[in-house]
Amino acid sequence: MLEKVEALKQEVLNFNPENEAELEAFRLKMLSKKGEIPALFKAFRDVPADQKKAYGQQINELKNLATECFESLKNQFETQADDFSDMDLTRPGYPEDRGSRHPISIVRREILEIFNRLGYVISDGPEIEDDEHNFGLLNFPPEHPARDMQDTFFIEKNPDVLLRTHTSSSQSHEMQEMEPPIRSITPGRVFRNEAISARAHCQFHQIEGLYIDEGVSFADLKHSLLYFAREFFGEKTKIRLRPSYFPFTEPSAEMDVSCSLCGGKGCNVCKYTGWLEILGCGMVDPNVLDASGIDSKKYTGYAFGMGIERIAMLKYGINDLRLYFENDKRFLEQFRMEI
Repeated sequence: MLEKVEALKQEVLNFNPENEAELEAFRLKMLSKKGEIPALFKAFRDVPADQKKAYGQQINELKNLATECFESLKNQFETQADDFSDMDLTRPGYPEDRGSRHPISIVRREILEIFNRLGYVISDGPEIEDDEHNFGLLNFPPEHPARDMQDTFFIEKNPDVLLRTHTSSSQSHEMQEMEPPIRSITPGRVFRNEAISARAHCQFHQIEGLYIDEGVSFADLKHSLLYFAREFFGEKTKIRLRPSYFPFTEPSAEMDVSCSLCGGKGCNVCKYTGWLEILGCGMVDPNVLDASGIDSKKYTGYAFGMGIERIAMLKYGINDLRLYFENDKRFLEQFRMEI
């Protein structure tokens, strides 16, 4: 038995592998569970009592020798793998592949900064809403088409739980929870059951503004929106307000800005009118104020909501909304300088 131990010791001492594969074969042969050295430990019980001490010392020395040999050679191969002596240090380095912000994020941040300078406080609201905050408190009548399944995404066909159709729902929370004066700006994602095309999508991003205080007028609303348009699109930007209808504002209007893609001459994005609608606005309906516990005889206010995608189209000359959601690197890499 001692002769076998000595033979294995000589084999370990003479082992000189040429590659890592031979080293791994050595480990399997000597140190694995079914290897030679573990087998010697199993045979220890059959060794005569007077030889157990000498035999135990020998196989322990063999195991330590094989382990040290394996670790030393393993480190040697790893060091060789990290040897960069054959590298050409005169070659130019690989450029760092920088990421970029999404155009929606860029435009969202810029809009918020403009209104923040006007004193608006940034707030947030839930994407999963209840019927009361999304419709009821905003003066939507029970028969309004927006409540139908073909226009709104309901959760598990529950008519009281839905994906919000506008960020206006956040205003109903604010009016219930805050005391006037209220001046807030709320960004968020909204959902509507619409056909996806170059000008529409089933999900998009809005920014909602709300200002409630004593003596707030439509003139205040117009001045704020004109300031925003010229800060964002440039000093020569023109706006126009067209009468419209929204259940939660009265009077209501839609605001257009002069189309920067065609210079007002007409294109497929502005439907050849020279104008592009970017937001809806109006004075908060007294019924909405009263429903939220705000005295409509003392306070007045205005609200507005804009789509970020549409504004980004004007800013960057994008002619298809679907590009925002396709994760095409060729499209997104154009905005690296906008970080």
